[in-house]
Amino acid sequence: MEKSLDRKLARILKDRSCDDFILADAKDADMAYGLSAPGLSPENHSSEAKFKTLDEYRAQIREVIAQGLVDIVLMSASTNEVLTLREGLFANSHITPAIRANDATDVWLAGAGATYGDVPSRPFRTATLDHALCGKAECSKEELAAKRGADLGLYSITFNNDLERDYEALEAYKAFRIEAEKKGFRHFLEVFAPNAPVNPIPDIPKFVSDHIVRALAGVTSAGRPIFLKIPYFGPKAMEDLVRYDSTLVVGILGGSAGTTLDAFQMLYDAKKYGARVALYGRKINNAEHQLTFITYLRAIADGKIWPVEAVKAYHGDLQKLKITPKRSLEDDLKTTATSLSYNEKKDSVSMTGAYASNATKSETKVEPKTKQRRSFFDKPEDKTEPQKQKASFAPDFSKMTQEEKFKWNLERIRRSM
Repeated sequence: MEKSLDRKLARILKDRSCDDFILADAKDADMAYGLSAPGLSPENHSSEAKFKTLDEYRAQIREVIAQGLVDIVLMSASTNEVLTLREGLFANSHITPAIRANDATDVWLAGAGATYGDVPSRPFRTATLDHALCGKAECSKEELAAKRGADLGLYSITFNNDLERDYEALEAYKAFRIEAEKKGFRHFLEVFAPNAPVNPIPDIPKFVSDHIVRALAGVTSAGRPIFLKIPYFGPKAMEDLVRYDSTLVVGILGGSAGTTLDAFQMLYDAKKYGARVALYGRKINNAEHQLTFITYLRAIADGKIWPVEAVKAYHGDLQKLKITPKRSLEDDLKTTATSLSYNEKKDSVSMTGAYASNATKSETKVEPKTKQRRSFFDKPEDKTEPQKQKASFAPDFSKMTQEEKFKWNLERIRRSM
């Protein structure tokens, strides 16, 4: 069956002004968090932490596949074996299965007191490409040709302005690319903000973008990622990266859960400034009702509803489903500080209030001119932006000494701990 991912990518590369948008559900948290990966159980109480089981986690993935509103489902290799190879759930679906192809040390967050994410990331791969493709250590030519498993993977890399660690990460990525090309395995590249920068980085968004384009400059089309997954740093950083290379399809990662408006507004803003992919993990997994949440993500991505309207409609649907929301509607219409990496305790970049915008609380709650709720199946008639935002990431570094820059970066890291 033709995959919507392939169809949309072809159209986006042919016409960058097209309205196509790729949406992915990242259900690969078991590669990072251990027992807490599936999320809190509905039976959990404030005095205890009770989590869903892996079976429940996979049951939710089955529901997402059946719903059919996302284009990609990202999983661990073990979940891919169950759902893709054994159950064949993607065979007659337009959704593309994908695996987390590596698990560098900055996503080793399982275990109380684990501190792996607090030091510069080092490369590591648990999954093998053959296990993703056919479920065993070595696939035959016939098995590779059959493509029963996942032939798409997420490869993650984190630069920390450290020669030894960044060199090591690029060597590992090079080895992965060569193996993937030989086996017909596609990948998309995830680049986090520095998790533990060794040397000061005055402008992190530019640092990340510069490293992406430099790292890919020597990679020919056969080995390049089919798209990028990066933090949404705001309008300027997104526009600069999208403008630089018309063959690069840029996508965003969701980061920590935050409010419903955090999730909806981030997607809307990222698309407005050039992103064509969004991969949401914790934002979907922590939603009160995942399928309804995804419904509105899809509607926003397709330009059928504004973010503020979507939050209100989502709360209305929760009420119909008799599900108590985690926040009041008023609180869910606020923007909050959200982590842009796996390690929420120590994140070098934490975007606050509509992603480092200067929007006031009153601006955050501005609604479209049309007062009545439209169906999300209708295109918005009102062209007024629901929120006017301007990115502001850092002070004027041109007026700061090197010591002041260093202190500023240290303080930012401390604030996000």
